[in-house]
Amino acid sequence: MNSFKRHWGLWLTAALLFILFVSSSMTYKEQTTVPLLERLLQSEPFKPFLSTIHFDYAGEAQSVAKVGYFKFVEFFIRKGAHVTIFFLMGLGLTQGTFMYQKNRWLHWPLVTLSCTGIAAFDEFHQMLTGGRTPLFQDVMLDTVAAAIAVTVMWGWLWRKRR
Repeated sequence: MNSFKRHWGLWLTAALLFILFVSSSMTYKEQTTVPLLERLLQSEPFKPFLSTIHFDYAGEAQSVAKVGYFKFVEFFIRKGAHVTIFFLMGLGLTQGTFMYQKNRWLHWPLVTLSCTGIAAFDEFHQMLTGGRTPLFQDVMLDTVAAAIAVTVMWGWLWRKRR
């Protein structure tokens, strides 16, 4: 079996770490999608539905009325990116390290905690970047996404191995 195919999870993880580092190095102003959303969603197509959603995230109210339509949509895109990246990272790390773990019962918590550490480091990196706000809630969101992915991949690999 060739090395890339055997270790695709580690390659995926390395690529995601690079993407995270570059992304966290950018200021909010460099990274915002609001101007693009203003062009693509000029007619505010989901506004009636989105206007009914109100919640707090990291101690701040989130709603169309509070932050505006485009920033509210961007909020979901940004949090969706967190979930996607850490879900993929959980899959990648699980696949890439599963064959090396002698104690299978330690594998799940070690990979999940590794993803949590990466998420915490990413938020710390954002703290060092101008115009960015590190959030504990983002670390928790990332951890949940990774834990779900680790559980799914671990179960699949465990079943495949039997």
